This record gives sequence, structure tokens and C-alpha cells, in this order.
Amino acid sequence: MNAAPNPWIDPSYVVDNWDTILAYTAQHVRLTVLAVLIGTVIALPLALLARRSRWLSGPVLGLSTLVYTIPSLAMFAFIAPFTGLSETTVLVGLVLYSLVVLVRNFLAGLQSVPADVVEAARGMGYGRGRLLARVELPLALPSFVAGIRIATVSTVALVTVGVIVGQGGLGQLIVGGFNANFYRAPIVTGAVGCVVLALLLDAVIALLGRVATPWTRMPTRRRAGRRAATAGSAA
Repeated sequence: MNAAPNPWIDPSYVVDNWDTILAYTAQHVRLTVLAVLIGTVIALPLALLARRSRWLSGPVLGLSTLVYTIPSLAMFAFIAPFTGLSETTVLVGLVLYSLVVLVRNFLAGLQSVPADVVEAARGMGYGRGRLLARVELPLALPSFVAGIRIATVSTVALVTVGVIVGQGGLGQLIVGGFNANFYRAPIVTGAVGCVVLALLLDAVIALLGRVATPWTRMPTRRRAGRRAATAGSAA
């Protein structure tokens, strides 16, 4: 007796289960975006605190790193008794994991602001709040964007572990395939969906970062203009 066909790529599976795939994808996007947004809101004041006080820098970075060492399955299992088998359980875990990347990148960005620029702004009468909003945050923004991109891609992968509480987004397809006698189509669909989703979100954030930091492209444009002018004069 021949075994039933079990192809790795099965377009008919995608067509027949399109609504389910869309629902899991929407959940995956929702959890990822919310986790990174909440993580960003928490990470910025922590980074500011760590930069302002050296004796707080070690504990802040150490605590965020310690959280990241906790296995994701164990993390969700610890949280579940308090929040139930809900998206909140996954969201709390994802936010905690995102902090190690976000806090470090935000702190690095703030520390990379040239001291002479800060002193010049202070000499112009900038107060602490205005200095932060008008000088330090804009100059640190490229590092912020880099951290958000890394956190987003890693969060897309971590969402799948939420399947342990029934809230794993596209991870539900992957685990469902394993549970159905290694049915390959949902496994591949879920895995490819995660990769595509990570690439799309990363591209969107990178584009937004370029729009928000036009000054980072000015030197390149100037060099290109100079090369074009040199080539024109040589011709």
C-alpha cells in the first residue's frame, strides 16, 4: 500500500487554508510589532538611566542579559500562571527578550554622540530636555534603528515559541504539521512565512530609518556628485 503524498511544497494546502494562514500571520505581526514598540518605550528610559549613572549601567545591562539567558519555553511557562494561556503571556516574554538588544543599542547610540557637539549645544543655551530632544536623540537615531531592526527579526522568530500556550502565530502551522505525522506543507508554509515576515518588517524599518535620518546619506550623495563633476570635466 503506497503512502499518501506528502510534498514539501503544496500550493493546494495554501489555497485551502488561506484564511487560517492569514489569521496566524496577523497574530504574528501583532505580537511582533507590539512587543518591539513596548520594548522601545521601556528601553529608552533604561538606556538614559544607564548613561547618566555609571553605577546603574552595569545592573541595567546585566539584568537585561540575564533575562535573555532564560529559555523561551521556560519563560512562557513561568508567566502563564499569572496571565493565562493568552497573547499577553507571549507578549510579556517577547518584551523582556527584546530589552537586551534595545537597551544595549540605545545606550551605544547615546554614548556615540560627540562630546563637542553636546558642549556646543550647551553653550548655545540648550537645557537638558532640549539637548536630548534636539541633539542627542537625532544623532543617536541610526543606532536606535539598528537595534529595533535586530529586535524585530529576533522577535519574529521567538513568536513561534508561543505555541506552548496556543498563541504562536505561524508557529501554530509548524507544530501542527509535526503533530499531523510530519505533514510537510504546513511546516514549510509556517517557516517560509516567518522568513518573509522578518524580511518585510526589517525592510520597512530600514526604510523608515532612512527617511528619518536623511543626513546620514548626505556624504554619499556629495561624493557621488563630486565624482560625476570630475568625470564631466575630464570628458
